[in-house]
Amino acid sequence: MNAPIGAVDYWCNAFTPDRRAAWETAIADQGLALKVTRPTDDFCSPEEMVDRLAATGFATLVLTCCDEHPGSDDDFPAVATRVEEMRRLHDDHGAALVATWSIDPRTGSAGVRRAAEILDEPWCVGLHVHTHSWDRRLDHADYYPYYALAAAADVPFVAQVGASGGRFPSECGRPAGVDRPAIYFPEVRFVLSHTGWPWTTEAIAMAMKFSNVFLGTATWPPARWAPELLDFIQGSGRDSCLYGTGFPTTGHHQAAEQLARLDLDPDVLARLTTGNARRVFGRLGGPTG
Repeated sequence: MNAPIGAVDYWCNAFTPDRRAAWETAIADQGLALKVTRPTDDFCSPEEMVDRLAATGFATLVLTCCDEHPGSDDDFPAVATRVEEMRRLHDDHGAALVATWSIDPRTGSAGVRRAAEILDEPWCVGLHVHTHSWDRRLDHADYYPYYALAAAADVPFVAQVGASGGRFPSECGRPAGVDRPAIYFPEVRFVLSHTGWPWTTEAIAMAMKFSNVFLGTATWPPARWAPELLDFIQGSGRDSCLYGTGFPTTGHHQAAEQLARLDLDPDVLARLTTGNARRVFGRLGGPTG
């Protein structure tokens, strides 16, 4: 059984073979025990990835894209795409390969201008922050100009929340950091990614409190979802959750197989993998029901 036709993977890292070494280095540096290569879900060419998506029911891959981060020991740029790379991918494969723009909150007004410029690119569908790279909670003042930009452009703001690997502090990833921003920017659709673990209940509370806060599953394979997350997806959060792989930490064949084993109601599965993401990422178009 595959994901519903037209499914959206809202968070995928760079997937081409030249990124393998960067992933292995990043994982080793952070002390994480993650398996990132599988025979059916390995790093691959863009053409192979598009074929893989079609074979597993996915229509759209939302990659992450950023500039280099000078003066930082952050390794996120090594596993994200670059602007010229995204232009080529989108030119060759259209709506199948799009991206969010990952911000550097240290860069002040220059960074906001750069983000506004990137939002004019046809492949850019939202803003993104790898929160742990910057040790700033989501209610930090440095983010507010980007929230205003997301509101003006009518795009979502995707943020990694929860604990991080060994090199990065985790406290900045507390999901409750979105509390004030969600109040001050009701027009912005905030996506709290990576399930919020070990504060999953806190992340669920934010998504229950605010109609503009959504909970994303990227990186965590369905077989490892916390019981409270699965209950939320099937219950009151059926309109508030998005599916993402966080490739390569979860692969698309792996995702399709594990989603099938959950035996979700077809309507719940369609909302999780397709409708909610197309509603949150309005630039994707397509059915949102």
